[in-house]
Amino acid sequence: MEERIVSPAPLAEEGDDLTIRPDRLEDFVGQVQVKESLKIAIEAAQKRNEPLDHILFSGPPGLGKTTLAHIIAHEMGADIRSTTGPVLEKPGDIAALLTPLKQGDILFIDEIHRINPVVEEVLYPAMEDFFIDVMIGEGPSARTIKLNLEHFTLIGATTKQGLLGAPFRDRFGITSRLDLYSPGDLTRIVTRSAGILKIPITPDGAEEIAKRSRGTPRIANRLLRRVRDYATVKGDGTITREITGAALAMMQIDHLGLDELDRRILAVIANDFDGGPVGVKTIAIAAGEEVRTIEDVYEPYLIQIGFLKRTPQGREITPAARRHINLPQKTLL
Repeated sequence: MEERIVSPAPLAEEGDDLTIRPDRLEDFVGQVQVKESLKIAIEAAQKRNEPLDHILFSGPPGLGKTTLAHIIAHEMGADIRSTTGPVLEKPGDIAALLTPLKQGDILFIDEIHRINPVVEEVLYPAMEDFFIDVMIGEGPSARTIKLNLEHFTLIGATTKQGLLGAPFRDRFGITSRLDLYSPGDLTRIVTRSAGILKIPITPDGAEEIAKRSRGTPRIANRLLRRVRDYATVKGDGTITREITGAALAMMQIDHLGLDELDRRILAVIANDFDGGPVGVKTIAIAAGEEVRTIEDVYEPYLIQIGFLKRTPQGREITPAARRHINLPQKTLL
């Protein structure tokens, strides 16, 4: 699949830019309720001189789950080890991560819903009673030994909390969901990032980037860099509203942050299937995309802004979507 500038997932050429990542809770923009609950939990743990309870972050990609995990480690003065769910295939994989951890250290697992069920079973006693059983040897001579662990904190991040089994979810003492950001919060993020990267930007330039960032800081920071390149070549290096509009128009990103592929999906439903309802498999075939890509990448934002509806019969586009792609309203017979 072609990589999209407005994808909330990291692109292949993107590294983990630590220069613009905040390392203190007070510098983290947005998600007020999440921050407040974390602040209380951190201060309480510090006063008791105890490790934090296990934490589960859920929500769409690109909203700051990984950043919050690193902020928590910094605030607690703890070391953090990071991994992802798909690479944890065997019990030995998780044992190798857990045994070196010291009191209060943090293990961060991204995409935790994709952990192998066998590994998940090993995590149960590790999270609850701080020990793991390790199998030594093979065949008739194999035996199990119990390894005690230091009291660590597991922080998990998932885009699909529903895929976690109830016994696993129940072992997290703190669960927080991150939601899409408001344009105001994104404007603050863009302004902060531009300051760190020493990019000249006007207030209306930052606001214009924020409006087209689909509620996602990762996209906002990506667009900031792309517009910076355009401003350097086509202007005097300063990002203004006009420069932002011209740069993103060249990238086929409209004023709501929709790109050509978003508009193609809406047009397919509107033109080929009379606005719906139509099944997602049919949409995927007509748009030339995979079903999972339609469901996980395109649909969430289109539903969020009220352009697409999921019904028992299939997907339908809304009057607002018709207006956006300049189609006449569907008349009821």
